[in-house]
Amino acid sequence: MQAEIITIGDELLIGMTVDTNSAWIGQELTNIGIKVYQITSISDKKDHILKAIDSAINRSDIVLVTGGLGPTSDDITKETLAEYFDSELILDDSVLQYISNLLSERGLELNENNRKQAMVPSSCKVLPNGRGTAPGMLFQKDSKILVSMPGVPYEMKDIMTNQLIPYLNNHFSKGVIIYRLVMVYGTFEAKLAEILEPFEKQLPENITLAYLPTAGIIKLRLTARGSSKSILDKQIEQEIELLQRAIPQFIYAYDGETLEQCVGRLLKERNKTLSIAESCTGGNISHMITGVPGSSAYLIGSIVAYHNDIKISELNVLPDIIDSKGAVSSEVAILMAEGIRKRFSSDFSVATTGIAGPDGGTKDKPVGTVWIAVSSESGSFSLKFNFGGIREHNIRRASLAALNMLRKQIINDLSS
Repeated sequence: MQAEIITIGDELLIGMTVDTNSAWIGQELTNIGIKVYQITSISDKKDHILKAIDSAINRSDIVLVTGGLGPTSDDITKETLAEYFDSELILDDSVLQYISNLLSERGLELNENNRKQAMVPSSCKVLPNGRGTAPGMLFQKDSKILVSMPGVPYEMKDIMTNQLIPYLNNHFSKGVIIYRLVMVYGTFEAKLAEILEPFEKQLPENITLAYLPTAGIIKLRLTARGSSKSILDKQIEQEIELLQRAIPQFIYAYDGETLEQCVGRLLKERNKTLSIAESCTGGNISHMITGVPGSSAYLIGSIVAYHNDIKISELNVLPDIIDSKGAVSSEVAILMAEGIRKRFSSDFSVATTGIAGPDGGTKDKPVGTVWIAVSSESGSFSLKFNFGGIREHNIRRASLAALNMLRKQIINDLSS
Protein backbone atom coordinates (compact mmCIF):
# COMPACT_ATOMS: atom_id res chain seq x y z
CA MET A 1 0.00 0.00 0.00
CA GLN A 2 1.58 3.23 -1.21
CA ALA A 3 0.60 6.84 -0.51
CA GLU A 4 1.58 10.29 -1.71
CA ILE A 5 1.15 13.66 -0.04
CA ILE A 6 0.52 16.89 -1.94
CA THR A 7 0.58 20.25 -0.15
CA ILE A 8 -0.91 23.21 -1.97
CA GLY A 9 -0.07 26.86 -1.40
CA ASP A 10 2.21 29.58 -2.74
CA GLU A 11 3.09 30.42 0.87
CA LEU A 12 4.84 27.04 1.15
CA LEU A 13 6.93 27.64 -1.94
CA ILE A 14 8.18 31.09 -0.95
CA GLY A 15 9.05 30.02 2.58
CA MET A 16 6.39 32.08 4.33
CA THR A 17 4.85 28.93 5.85
CA VAL A 18 6.74 25.80 6.86
CA ASP A 19 5.11 22.53 5.80
CA THR A 20 4.66 20.66 9.07
CA ASN A 21 1.61 18.78 7.75
CA SER A 22 3.59 16.34 5.60
CA ALA A 23 5.82 15.19 8.45
CA TRP A 24 2.84 14.52 10.70
CA ILE A 25 0.80 12.79 7.98
CA GLY A 26 3.78 10.66 6.98
CA GLN A 27 4.26 9.46 10.52
CA GLU A 28 0.57 8.65 10.96
CA LEU A 29 0.44 6.70 7.70
CA THR A 30 3.59 4.77 8.62
CA ASN A 31 2.05 3.89 11.97
CA ILE A 32 -0.82 2.09 10.23
CA GLY A 33 1.40 0.32 7.71
CA ILE A 34 1.11 2.61 4.68
CA LYS A 35 4.33 3.55 2.91
CA VAL A 36 4.76 7.16 1.81
CA TYR A 37 6.27 7.21 -1.66
CA GLN A 38 6.49 10.94 -2.38
CA ILE A 39 5.73 14.37 -0.93
CA THR A 40 5.10 17.28 -3.31
CA SER A 41 4.45 20.99 -2.69
CA ILE A 42 2.74 22.93 -5.47
CA SER A 43 1.34 26.37 -6.21
CA ASP A 44 -2.27 27.56 -6.11
CA LYS A 45 -2.61 27.16 -9.87
CA LYS A 46 -5.31 25.06 -11.48
CA ASP A 47 -3.13 23.40 -14.11
CA HIS A 48 -0.41 22.67 -11.55
CA ILE A 49 -2.92 21.03 -9.21
CA LEU A 50 -4.46 18.95 -12.01
CA LYS A 51 -1.09 17.66 -13.21
CA ALA A 52 0.13 16.87 -9.70
CA ILE A 53 -2.93 14.91 -8.63
CA ASP A 54 -3.13 13.03 -11.93
CA SER A 55 0.50 11.94 -11.68
CA ALA A 56 0.13 10.98 -8.03
CA ILE A 57 -3.07 9.00 -8.40
CA ASN A 58 -1.57 7.02 -11.29
CA ARG A 59 1.48 6.12 -9.17
CA SER A 60 -0.01 5.49 -5.75
CA ASP A 61 -2.98 3.87 -4.04
CA ILE A 62 -3.74 6.82 -1.76
CA VAL A 63 -3.21 10.53 -2.38
CA LEU A 64 -3.62 12.99 0.49
CA VAL A 65 -3.93 16.68 -0.40
CA THR A 66 -3.84 19.62 2.02
CA GLY A 67 -4.51 23.29 1.41
CA GLY A 68 -6.65 25.55 -0.73
CA LEU A 69 -10.02 24.90 0.92
CA GLY A 70 -10.55 28.30 2.52
CA PRO A 71 -13.39 30.72 1.73
CA THR A 72 -11.36 33.22 -0.30
CA SER A 73 -10.89 33.60 -4.05
CA ASP A 74 -7.38 32.12 -4.08
CA ASP A 75 -8.62 28.83 -2.60
CA ILE A 76 -9.33 26.80 -5.73
CA THR A 77 -8.61 23.22 -4.69
CA LYS A 78 -12.26 22.20 -4.34
CA GLU A 79 -13.30 23.54 -7.73
CA THR A 80 -10.25 21.95 -9.36
CA LEU A 81 -10.98 18.56 -7.79
CA ALA A 82 -14.60 18.79 -8.91
CA GLU A 83 -13.38 19.26 -12.47
CA TYR A 84 -10.86 16.42 -12.22
CA PHE A 85 -13.48 13.98 -10.92
CA ASP A 86 -16.12 15.24 -13.39
CA SER A 87 -18.40 16.51 -10.62
CA GLU A 88 -20.58 19.51 -9.96
CA LEU A 89 -20.57 21.47 -6.72
CA ILE A 90 -23.66 20.89 -4.61
CA LEU A 91 -24.77 22.26 -1.27
CA ASP A 92 -24.32 19.81 1.60
CA ASP A 93 -26.98 20.66 4.17
CA SER A 94 -25.23 18.90 7.04
CA VAL A 95 -22.02 20.83 6.42
CA LEU A 96 -23.95 24.10 6.13
CA GLN A 97 -25.72 23.44 9.42
CA TYR A 98 -22.46 22.60 11.14
CA ILE A 99 -20.79 25.79 9.87
CA SER A 100 -23.80 27.85 10.93
CA ASN A 101 -23.74 26.37 14.43
CA LEU A 102 -19.97 26.82 14.74
CA LEU A 103 -20.15 30.49 13.76
CA SER A 104 -23.11 31.09 16.03
CA GLU A 105 -21.17 29.69 19.00
CA ARG A 106 -18.45 32.22 18.24
CA GLY A 107 -20.90 35.09 17.90
CA LEU A 108 -20.40 35.36 14.14
CA GLU A 109 -22.90 35.55 11.29
CA LEU A 110 -22.93 33.18 8.31
CA ASN A 111 -21.98 35.00 5.10
CA GLU A 112 -21.74 33.98 1.46
CA ASN A 113 -18.10 32.92 1.75
CA ASN A 114 -18.98 30.59 4.61
CA ARG A 115 -21.90 29.22 2.62
CA LYS A 116 -19.49 28.56 -0.23
CA GLN A 117 -17.54 26.22 2.04
CA ALA A 118 -20.63 24.00 2.35
CA MET A 119 -20.55 23.43 -1.41
CA VAL A 120 -18.84 20.10 -2.16
CA PRO A 121 -18.26 18.01 -5.32
CA SER A 122 -21.14 15.64 -5.93
CA SER A 123 -18.81 12.63 -6.28
CA CYS A 124 -17.04 12.99 -2.92
CA LYS A 125 -17.63 11.50 0.49
CA VAL A 126 -17.66 14.32 3.05
CA LEU A 127 -15.30 13.95 6.02
CA PRO A 128 -16.55 16.24 8.80
CA ASN A 129 -14.11 18.79 10.18
CA GLY A 130 -14.56 19.05 13.94
CA ARG A 131 -12.23 22.04 14.26
CA GLY A 132 -13.15 24.33 11.37
CA THR A 133 -15.49 25.24 8.52
CA ALA A 134 -13.86 23.41 5.57
CA PRO A 135 -14.83 19.72 5.38
CA GLY A 136 -12.52 17.01 4.14
CA MET A 137 -13.46 15.30 0.86
CA LEU A 138 -12.76 11.72 -0.17
CA PHE A 139 -12.84 10.74 -3.84
CA GLN A 140 -12.52 7.30 -5.37
CA LYS A 141 -11.10 6.51 -8.80
CA ASP A 142 -11.16 2.80 -9.60
CA SER A 143 -9.27 1.27 -6.68
CA LYS A 144 -7.47 4.52 -5.79
CA ILE A 145 -8.58 7.20 -3.36
CA LEU A 146 -7.77 10.89 -3.06
CA VAL A 147 -8.52 12.83 0.11
CA SER A 148 -8.49 16.62 0.29
CA MET A 149 -8.12 18.30 3.70
CA PRO A 150 -7.63 21.85 4.98
CA GLY A 151 -4.07 23.14 5.29
CA VAL A 152 -4.62 24.42 8.84
CA PRO A 153 -2.71 21.81 10.88
CA TYR A 154 -5.19 21.33 13.74
CA GLU A 155 -8.10 20.98 11.28
CA MET A 156 -6.18 18.49 9.14
CA LYS A 157 -5.22 16.46 12.22
CA ASP A 158 -8.84 16.34 13.38
CA ILE A 159 -9.99 14.91 10.04
CA MET A 160 -7.07 12.48 9.85
CA THR A 161 -7.52 11.22 13.41
CA ASN A 162 -11.30 11.00 13.61
CA GLN A 163 -12.29 10.30 10.00
CA LEU A 164 -9.54 9.20 7.65
CA ILE A 165 -7.44 6.82 9.76
CA PRO A 166 -10.51 4.77 10.80
CA TYR A 167 -11.65 4.70 7.15
CA LEU A 168 -8.28 3.48 5.91
CA ASN A 169 -8.11 0.83 8.61
CA ASN A 170 -11.56 -0.46 7.66
CA HIS A 171 -11.24 -0.36 3.87
CA PHE A 172 -7.69 -1.36 3.07
CA SER A 173 -5.67 -4.47 3.70
CA LYS A 174 -2.23 -3.27 4.71
CA GLY A 175 1.04 -4.76 5.76
CA VAL A 176 2.78 -3.81 8.98
CA ILE A 177 5.49 -1.16 9.15
CA ILE A 178 7.37 -0.44 12.35
CA TYR A 179 10.43 1.70 12.97
CA ARG A 180 12.79 2.55 15.79
CA LEU A 181 15.12 5.49 16.18
CA VAL A 182 18.60 5.06 17.62
CA MET A 183 20.03 8.38 18.82
CA VAL A 184 23.72 8.96 18.12
CA TYR A 185 26.17 11.66 19.21
CA GLY A 186 29.92 12.02 18.92
CA THR A 187 30.72 11.27 15.28
CA PHE A 188 29.83 12.51 11.79
CA GLU A 189 27.64 10.88 9.16
CA ALA A 190 30.34 9.74 6.74
CA LYS A 191 32.41 8.14 9.51
CA LEU A 192 29.35 6.48 11.02
CA ALA A 193 28.39 5.03 7.64
CA GLU A 194 31.90 3.61 7.30
CA ILE A 195 31.72 1.97 10.73
CA LEU A 196 28.26 0.55 10.08
CA GLU A 197 28.95 -0.84 6.61
CA PRO A 198 29.19 -4.47 7.90
CA PHE A 199 26.01 -3.94 9.93
CA GLU A 200 24.10 -2.70 6.89
CA LYS A 201 25.24 -5.62 4.75
CA GLN A 202 23.80 -8.17 7.18
CA LEU A 203 20.36 -6.50 7.46
CA PRO A 204 17.42 -8.70 6.39
CA GLU A 205 15.76 -7.66 3.13
CA ASN A 206 12.69 -6.37 4.95
CA ILE A 207 14.66 -3.99 7.20
CA THR A 208 16.26 -0.75 6.06
CA LEU A 209 18.57 1.72 7.77
CA ALA A 210 18.39 5.49 7.23
CA TYR A 211 20.73 8.21 8.48
CA LEU A 212 18.96 11.36 9.66
CA PRO A 213 21.56 13.98 10.70
CA THR A 214 20.41 17.19 12.35
CA ALA A 215 22.36 19.86 14.24
CA GLY A 216 25.04 17.61 15.72
CA ILE A 217 22.78 14.62 16.37
CA ILE A 218 22.34 11.65 14.04
CA LYS A 219 19.17 9.60 14.18
CA LEU A 220 19.48 6.07 12.85
CA ARG A 221 16.06 4.88 11.72
CA LEU A 222 15.46 1.16 11.41
CA THR A 223 12.32 0.41 9.39
CA ALA A 224 10.87 -3.10 9.21
CA ARG A 225 8.08 -4.23 6.88
CA GLY A 226 6.11 -7.45 7.01
CA SER A 227 2.80 -9.03 8.00
CA SER A 228 3.36 -9.76 11.71
CA LYS A 229 4.06 -7.02 14.23
CA SER A 230 5.39 -9.46 16.83
CA ILE A 231 7.92 -10.89 14.37
CA LEU A 232 8.99 -7.42 13.23
CA ASP A 233 9.38 -6.24 16.83
CA LYS A 234 11.69 -9.18 17.51
CA GLN A 235 13.70 -8.51 14.34
CA ILE A 236 14.13 -4.84 15.17
CA GLU A 237 15.29 -5.61 18.71
CA GLN A 238 17.86 -8.06 17.38
CA GLU A 239 19.23 -5.41 15.02
CA ILE A 240 19.36 -2.83 17.81
CA GLU A 241 21.41 -5.26 19.90
CA LEU A 242 23.86 -5.52 17.00
CA LEU A 243 24.01 -1.73 16.76
CA GLN A 244 24.74 -1.51 20.46
CA ARG A 245 27.72 -3.80 19.96
CA ALA A 246 28.95 -1.90 16.90
CA ILE A 247 28.76 1.68 18.22
CA PRO A 248 28.28 1.60 22.03
CA GLN A 249 30.35 4.79 22.41
CA PHE A 250 27.98 6.81 20.23
CA ILE A 251 24.48 5.64 21.20
CA TYR A 252 22.95 7.77 23.94
CA ALA A 253 19.20 7.04 23.69
CA TYR A 254 16.34 5.76 21.55
CA ASP A 255 13.12 6.86 19.87
CA GLY A 256 13.82 10.56 19.51
CA GLU A 257 15.00 11.34 23.04
CA THR A 258 17.19 14.45 23.02
CA LEU A 259 20.41 14.78 25.00
CA GLU A 260 18.77 17.23 27.40
CA GLN A 261 15.86 14.82 27.93
CA CYS A 262 18.31 11.97 28.48
CA VAL A 263 20.29 13.95 31.06
CA GLY A 264 17.09 14.96 32.82
CA ARG A 265 15.83 11.38 32.91
CA LEU A 266 19.09 10.11 34.38
CA LEU A 267 19.10 12.81 37.06
CA LYS A 268 15.45 12.30 37.92
CA GLU A 269 15.75 8.51 38.12
CA ARG A 270 18.65 8.87 40.55
CA ASN A 271 17.23 11.82 42.49
CA LYS A 272 20.28 13.97 41.68
CA THR A 273 20.59 17.69 41.03
CA LEU A 274 22.38 19.89 38.51
CA SER A 275 23.80 23.40 38.27
CA ILE A 276 25.24 25.12 35.20
CA ALA A 277 27.85 27.83 34.64
CA GLU A 278 28.01 29.19 31.09
CA SER A 279 30.25 31.67 29.36
CA CYS A 280 30.50 31.14 25.58
CA THR A 281 27.18 29.24 25.37
CA GLY A 282 25.40 32.24 26.89
CA GLY A 283 22.65 30.31 28.68
CA ASN A 284 21.86 27.93 25.82
CA ILE A 285 22.49 24.80 27.91
CA SER A 286 20.18 26.15 30.61
CA HIS A 287 17.58 26.92 27.94
CA MET A 288 17.80 23.36 26.59
CA ILE A 289 17.51 21.83 30.06
CA THR A 290 14.56 23.99 31.11
CA GLY A 291 12.83 23.23 27.82
CA VAL A 292 12.17 19.75 29.21
CA PRO A 293 8.95 19.56 31.27
CA GLY A 294 9.67 18.68 34.89
CA SER A 295 13.25 20.00 34.84
CA SER A 296 12.61 21.86 38.11
CA ALA A 297 12.96 18.48 39.82
CA TYR A 298 16.71 18.42 39.13
CA LEU A 299 17.97 21.82 37.92
CA ILE A 300 18.94 24.01 40.88
CA GLY A 301 20.02 27.02 38.83
CA SER A 302 22.59 28.51 36.50
CA ILE A 303 24.82 31.54 36.02
CA VAL A 304 25.83 33.09 32.72
CA ALA A 305 29.32 34.33 33.63
CA TYR A 306 30.12 36.07 30.37
CA HIS A 307 32.49 38.68 31.79
CA ASN A 308 35.59 37.66 33.72
CA ASP A 309 34.49 39.78 36.69
CA ILE A 310 31.41 37.57 37.05
CA LYS A 311 33.55 34.43 36.88
CA ILE A 312 35.59 35.84 39.74
CA SER A 313 32.81 37.30 41.92
CA GLU A 314 30.10 34.67 41.41
CA LEU A 315 32.05 31.47 40.78
CA ASN A 316 35.22 32.07 42.78
CA VAL A 317 37.52 31.74 39.79
CA LEU A 318 40.91 33.05 40.88
CA PRO A 319 42.04 36.21 39.05
CA ASP A 320 45.61 34.88 38.93
CA ILE A 321 44.40 31.80 37.03
CA ILE A 322 42.62 33.95 34.45
CA ASP A 323 45.73 36.13 34.08
CA SER A 324 48.13 33.21 33.71
CA LYS A 325 46.03 30.65 31.84
CA GLY A 326 43.42 32.79 30.13
CA ALA A 327 39.64 32.72 30.52
CA VAL A 328 39.47 30.03 27.84
CA SER A 329 41.38 27.27 29.58
CA SER A 330 40.99 23.95 31.32
CA GLU A 331 41.73 25.51 34.68
CA VAL A 332 39.05 28.19 34.39
CA ALA A 333 36.45 25.72 33.10
CA ILE A 334 37.06 23.42 36.06
CA LEU A 335 36.96 26.27 38.57
CA MET A 336 33.68 27.47 37.05
CA ALA A 337 32.16 23.99 37.34
CA GLU A 338 33.36 23.53 40.90
CA GLY A 339 32.32 27.05 41.86
CA ILE A 340 28.72 26.66 40.64
CA ARG A 341 28.38 23.20 42.18
CA LYS A 342 29.54 24.40 45.59
CA ARG A 343 27.49 27.60 45.43
CA PHE A 344 24.24 25.78 44.59
CA SER A 345 25.06 22.54 46.49
CA SER A 346 24.19 20.40 43.48
CA ASP A 347 25.29 16.83 42.82
CA PHE A 348 26.56 17.60 39.31
CA SER A 349 27.60 20.69 37.43
CA VAL A 350 28.79 21.60 33.96
CA ALA A 351 30.63 24.70 32.74
CA THR A 352 31.65 26.18 29.39
CA THR A 353 34.20 28.81 28.44
CA GLY A 354 35.33 29.52 24.90
CA ILE A 355 35.46 31.76 21.85
CA ALA A 356 32.16 31.55 20.00
CA GLY A 357 33.19 34.06 17.31
CA PRO A 358 33.10 35.48 14.76
CA ASP A 359 36.06 37.37 16.23
CA GLY A 360 38.15 37.18 19.38
CA GLY A 361 40.29 34.24 18.31
CA THR A 362 44.08 34.06 18.38
CA LYS A 363 46.68 31.78 16.82
CA ASP A 364 46.80 29.65 19.96
CA LYS A 365 43.07 29.86 20.62
CA PRO A 366 41.19 30.24 17.32
CA VAL A 367 37.47 30.91 17.06
CA GLY A 368 35.60 27.78 18.03
CA THR A 369 37.96 26.83 20.86
CA VAL A 370 35.87 25.71 23.83
CA TRP A 371 36.77 24.15 27.16
CA ILE A 372 33.99 22.22 28.90
CA ALA A 373 34.18 20.93 32.46
CA VAL A 374 32.00 18.60 34.50
CA SER A 375 32.16 18.34 38.28
CA SER A 376 30.68 15.90 40.79
CA GLU A 377 31.57 14.32 44.12
CA SER A 378 33.88 11.90 42.29
CA GLY A 379 35.95 14.78 40.90
CA SER A 380 36.20 17.26 38.05
CA PHE A 381 37.54 17.01 34.52
CA SER A 382 37.59 19.08 31.35
CA LEU A 383 37.88 18.56 27.61
CA LYS A 384 38.97 20.90 24.84
CA PHE A 385 37.06 21.23 21.57
CA ASN A 386 37.44 23.25 18.39
CA PHE A 387 34.11 23.56 16.61
CA GLY A 388 35.05 25.95 13.77
CA GLY A 389 34.30 29.50 12.78
CA ILE A 390 30.50 29.83 12.78
CA ARG A 391 29.13 31.33 15.99
CA GLU A 392 25.70 29.65 15.97
CA HIS A 393 27.26 26.25 15.28
CA ASN A 394 29.80 26.73 18.07
CA ILE A 395 27.13 27.50 20.65
CA ARG A 396 24.99 24.55 19.57
CA ARG A 397 27.89 22.10 19.37
CA ALA A 398 29.36 23.20 22.68
CA SER A 399 25.98 22.77 24.35
CA LEU A 400 25.58 19.24 22.98
CA ALA A 401 29.14 18.30 23.93
CA ALA A 402 28.56 19.57 27.46
CA LEU A 403 25.34 17.58 27.82
CA ASN A 404 27.01 14.43 26.53
CA MET A 405 29.94 14.82 28.94
CA LEU A 406 27.45 15.32 31.75
CA ARG A 407 25.47 12.25 30.67
CA LYS A 408 28.56 10.05 30.74
CA GLN A 409 29.64 11.39 34.13
CA ILE A 410 26.22 10.69 35.67
CA ILE A 411 26.33 7.12 34.37
CA ASN A 412 29.94 6.58 35.47
CA ASP A 413 29.42 8.04 38.95
CA LEU A 414 26.38 6.00 39.71
CA SER A 415 27.64 2.72 38.25
CA SER A 416 31.00 2.74 40.04
